[in-house]
Amino acid sequence: MASPSNATLPRGFLLQGFAEFPHLRPALFLLLLALHLATLSGNLLILLAVASATSRPPMHLFLCQLSAIELGYTLVVVPRTLADLASPSLGRGSPISFLGCAVQMQMFVALGGAECFLLATMAYDRYVAICHPLRYAAVVTPGLCARLALACCLGGLAVSVGLTVAVFHLPFCGSRLLVHFFCDITALLHLACTRSYAEELPLLGACLLLLLLPSLLILASYGAIAGALRRLRSSRGRFKAVSTCASHLTVTFLHYGCATFMYARPKASYSPQRDRVLALVYTHVTPLLYPLIYSLRNHEIAAAIRQVLGRWRPRQAPGQEGLSV
Repeated sequence: MASPSNATLPRGFLLQGFAEFPHLRPALFLLLLALHLATLSGNLLILLAVASATSRPPMHLFLCQLSAIELGYTLVVVPRTLADLASPSLGRGSPISFLGCAVQMQMFVALGGAECFLLATMAYDRYVAICHPLRYAAVVTPGLCARLALACCLGGLAVSVGLTVAVFHLPFCGSRLLVHFFCDITALLHLACTRSYAEELPLLGACLLLLLLPSLLILASYGAIAGALRRLRSSRGRFKAVSTCASHLTVTFLHYGCATFMYARPKASYSPQRDRVLALVYTHVTPLLYPLIYSLRNHEIAAAIRQVLGRWRPRQAPGQEGLSV
C-alpha cells in the first residue's frame, strides 16, 4: 500500500472516459449528443411553458426550479464528456486540473443535493394540497415558495462544499487516472491512498443529509396523504389526488434510487467500470425522463407545452386554409 508521503501533489487527474473503446467513441458521441439535446429541449420547454402560463401554482414553480436544476446538472458533466469523445485520443485519458476537478464535483453534488431537498419540498406541497386543501393558498404562499427554493439551493451548496473539501484533502497515490468520464465521488475515493473507513465518513454524512433526511420527510408526507386518501369517499377525488402525486413519486424513486445505489455503499463495493456505466444512466437518461414524466402525467403542464409549441407553429398563408386535408 502506498504511503501518504508518496502521494501525488495536487497537479490534476486524467479522466479515462471511454478511451479504451476507440471504435465506439463516434457512435457514443452521437448517442450522448442526441440525449443531451433532447434533455435541454425538454427542460427548456417546461421553463418556457411555466413562464408563459397565466397562472403559476406553487407546484409549477417548484417544477420550474427542478428543470433549472436538471439543466445545470447536465451542463456540468455532458459538454466535457462530449468534448473528450470528439477530441483525438490522448493516450490513457483527458487531463483535468485539480481545481477543475474539485469545481466539477462540487457543482455536481450541489445540484444533486438541491434536487434532493426540492423533492422533499414538493412532497410537502402535495401534503398540504391534499390533506389541507382549504388552507393551501394561505399556507403555501409565493413568499414561502421562494424561501423554500432558496433553502434547497443553500442546503445543497453547504453539503457540497463540505464534502468537496473533505475529499480533496485526501492523499491520492500512484496513478492519477480516474476510470470515469467526470470527477465523481466514488472514482476519487477509489483513487485515494488511505484504506481506513475514516475517508468514507464525509460521504456517509452527506448521504444522511441529502438522502436519509429528505426521504424521511417524503415518507412522512405521503404517509399522511395515504391516510387522507383512505378517508375520501369519492373515487373520483381519490383518483385525482393520486394522479397529482404520480409524477412526483416517479421522479423521486428515480432520483433517490440512483443516488442511494451509487453513493450509500462502502468503498469496498466500488467497481470503476460498472459505476461509470451506471453514471451514464443518471447523468444522461434520467434528466431526459423527468420532463417526459411531467409532461405526460401533468395535464396542466402538457396543456402549457402545447400552447408554447402552438405559438412556434408557422401560420398558413392566406388562401391556403382550404388546401389543408
